[in-house]
Amino acid sequence: MTAPAAGGHAIVLGASLTGLVMARVMADHVERVTLIERDTLPDRPAWRRGVPQARHTHNLLAAGQRALDELFPGLTGQLRTAGMVPVRMPRDMLLLVAGGWVNRFDGPHVVLTGTRDLLDHHVRFRLREIPNVDWLEATEATGLLAADDGGVAGVRVRTRTAGGGTEESDLRADLVVDATGRTSQAANWLRALGYDAPEESVVDPRTSYATCVFEPGPDHRRDWKCILIQSTEREPRQGILNPIEGGRWMVSVTGMNGERPPHDHDGFVEFARGLRTPVLYEALRTATPVSPVYGSGRTENRRRHYEKLSRWPDRFIVAGDAFGSFNPSYGQGISVAARTAVAVGRAMAAARERNGGRLPAGLAARLRKPIAAEVNAAWALSAAADSGYPWAREGRQPLPDRLAGRYMRRLLRVVTDDQRAATALFDMTHLVAPPTVVFRPGIVAAVLRGPRRTVIDTVTPPADRGLIFEGERS
Repeated sequence: MTAPAAGGHAIVLGASLTGLVMARVMADHVERVTLIERDTLPDRPAWRRGVPQARHTHNLLAAGQRALDELFPGLTGQLRTAGMVPVRMPRDMLLLVAGGWVNRFDGPHVVLTGTRDLLDHHVRFRLREIPNVDWLEATEATGLLAADDGGVAGVRVRTRTAGGGTEESDLRADLVVDATGRTSQAANWLRALGYDAPEESVVDPRTSYATCVFEPGPDHRRDWKCILIQSTEREPRQGILNPIEGGRWMVSVTGMNGERPPHDHDGFVEFARGLRTPVLYEALRTATPVSPVYGSGRTENRRRHYEKLSRWPDRFIVAGDAFGSFNPSYGQGISVAARTAVAVGRAMAAARERNGGRLPAGLAARLRKPIAAEVNAAWALSAAADSGYPWAREGRQPLPDRLAGRYMRRLLRVVTDDQRAATALFDMTHLVAPPTVVFRPGIVAAVLRGPRRTVIDTVTPPADRGLIFEGERS
């Protein structure tokens, strides 16, 4: 932890996970932080309107766990105690990738699964322990305040009053962080200040989700904790079963290319029957739904290229989904948010060290680079993978993209029975290694040799005979 600078006020817009971790970092570098949130925040794990995706499955990848523990020491241990479930990948999983079932082996990768409500609650609790963070709820920003030097001087806000009305006011700040997510108005706010809006890259596989929580069947014996069934171009449906707190399952099924899963229980289970394998359906057939079926349709990969703008207002930072958002199928958003906060914190500490302990002018523009680097690492997987679906792109792919896609398709066959190749792929998907890890010479050689399996059996998953998770309550 870095001692806060003598003076300074940072405003963070949005108490999403990105907003929470960015407020944590700002608290190390300014005297006072104000976290502004449109909702009234719950004091327990509970869904709220500002995080609609919380009703769907979430994974906390290895890189995200490391980053959150750096920001809030011991947090992942607290999450496990509270009920989040460690899932060893691929030992505890039935994982069907495009190339077939992945053999189950002991690897270094552990993902934490549980509800987003539980995760956010514990991060909020830890952040509330930091004395120089103030919380301003039932309030939303409506624009940026312009400074005389062309930078940002604060935000204009609208607050809901007890009588049902609203009040507008100006809040001054030395830094403003936009963590308002996919619906961010930063591009419009920049235009209002006389700056250009960024170019955008969009890869949209036209994915729709439906999610339901189940109580496992009383006689259900299993040698797995998690099921993940990925789609192919010919079979564009996906499914995931995650263990969550209380010994329950949270299950999401996905339709692509405009197909929408049903939002009733019987239709939901029947949709699971239509996946590439009946394994998920068989698990659900004897399970009991204990929640409504919730749907979600805004899942495109959207990259706002703020780092490419030649002019940038000082004292304004954009982070999280407001900068780059991803198809939730890949479970990267939480980990990217946490890693971004760590990267920003390190960059701010280095800048202060060079500037006699003070935050230098022009810092906000320079912070776009480390933020973009974290977005790029995840984009290389999610957007690149989704661009392989013909309905997710316009026109013919460039030759380099076609060659990379062909390589990845062969890799997804090889990882089914090549432990070294599978480990490299998991290193990339867990964000603990750059995307180039799958192009190391040994992996390339394995891809060129091709898989040992010649027939893909999607019906019979690989078993781990040494484990039975029967009636487990985490």
